[in-house]
Amino acid sequence: MFGQPTRRDALRRAALLPAAPGLVLGGADPAAAQAPDGPKGGAGFRAGAATSNITPPLGGDIVGGFRPFPSDHVHDELHARCLVLDDGTARVALVVCDLLGAHRAVFDEARRLVTAETGLPGSHLFASCTHTHSATSALGKDRLAAKPGDLDEYQRFVARRVADGVRRAVKNLGPARVGWAVGSEPREVFNRRWFMKPGTVPVNPFGEATDQVKMNPPRGSPDLVKPAGPTDPEVSVLAVRRPDGRPVAVYASYSLHYVGGVRGADISADYFALFCDRLQQLLGADRQDPPFVAMLANGTSGNINNIDFTKKGERSEPYQKMREVADRVAEAAHKAYRTIAWKDAAPLAAKLDELEVGVRHPTPDQLARAKVVLAEKPKPDAPASLERIYAERTLRLNDWPDKIPLPLQAVRVGDVAIGGVPCEVFVETGLAFKAKSPFKPSWVVSLNNGYYGYLPTPEHHDLGGYETWLGTNRLEKQASEKILARLLEMVAGLKT
Repeated sequence: MFGQPTRRDALRRAALLPAAPGLVLGGADPAAAQAPDGPKGGAGFRAGAATSNITPPLGGDIVGGFRPFPSDHVHDELHARCLVLDDGTARVALVVCDLLGAHRAVFDEARRLVTAETGLPGSHLFASCTHTHSATSALGKDRLAAKPGDLDEYQRFVARRVADGVRRAVKNLGPARVGWAVGSEPREVFNRRWFMKPGTVPVNPFGEATDQVKMNPPRGSPDLVKPAGPTDPEVSVLAVRRPDGRPVAVYASYSLHYVGGVRGADISADYFALFCDRLQQLLGADRQDPPFVAMLANGTSGNINNIDFTKKGERSEPYQKMREVADRVAEAAHKAYRTIAWKDAAPLAAKLDELEVGVRHPTPDQLARAKVVLAEKPKPDAPASLERIYAERTLRLNDWPDKIPLPLQAVRVGDVAIGGVPCEVFVETGLAFKAKSPFKPSWVVSLNNGYYGYLPTPEHHDLGGYETWLGTNRLEKQASEKILARLLEMVAGLKT
């Protein structure tokens, strides 16, 4: 169904299992120096890019909402977009996948394949997902379980295609100049968590009236008070081009969740792919050989979306709003691109580490209530209620261990530092990383190397709301602070 399959290892790759073979945590992998096509000292800065199609077959469940439904059309193909950079002594691969998210095991398997086939160190493969809400899941059948078992067919396919894309990008390596800049597009980002007038925030699915804020409140409601946090309007841009000026690739990041507005049961990469198409047009890079590759990673958008809740909603045609947002963000990236001071060299480095983080578990009262809710027989053909959905999540999360090893990653490209976190990271964490990192510019990419739910700050935990509910959020209250501290340590280590 998915072309040539990988050989069936007994992977048992899960959130709690050790890193994949060939992966060296916290440092470089000596295999790179031994690879036949690895970096060669004195070769100068080089770059290569490629894409791999990761579109699933029709009929698989689209997983962007609480109640998945089967896809019946492909509006636009999904891709793994790959960029390989080589400074003559080290090599780094940046990959962005058009997926809601992917299980850590998918990235571990891709890492194993990439190292075996190209010699690229496993710690130097920086791969993330965009969080499109109109794609089939690469999270596995049981997204919350500690031991979900072997990779399914689509997960193996995605891992294989990521590795193929990196391998092709290596084949496309050629002399390049590199640069970076930061643009801004504040009109498309809004904090989606709102304080509301007393008594107007609904009871949560656990039967508790403890939430002080509401995610996605009614638009234009007189009960709105103020947003519960800031936004980050920056469009971060890392770019490479040939010495003659032809663009090779742009790796950009923007802290906007997703846009949505698809038609029916369409598969779509959302505004992330439309951004790539528009930026290619703006750069005049159509029909190049090898093709130009644009990439847009999801920044820290766990509490950010595209809705201005102070205004009543307006009806849009399918994909209309998505295109408008993509065009504006691409124009901001293009404006930043034109200011780049191009460099003939930039040192590369990367680290992949694990941080032990506590796991939240239900209280005895929450556990007892979940069992009561699930004991009630649902009405025939009625969609599952939020109470039932969260009761199921409560029981599954109760089986998780007290602590898990969370993969964290940091990459350096010249003066740029990029941190990677396998969660839907709140914007406050991203802003703090940018302010405190010794590299300028710096930014955090969400959904890197796995998916472990939302990552609110401790202050947002105290406010409650959807992103903090047990099952939506799985990690301890202090997790964001511990992750930020470790990321800053990691990027500081890349400075030497």
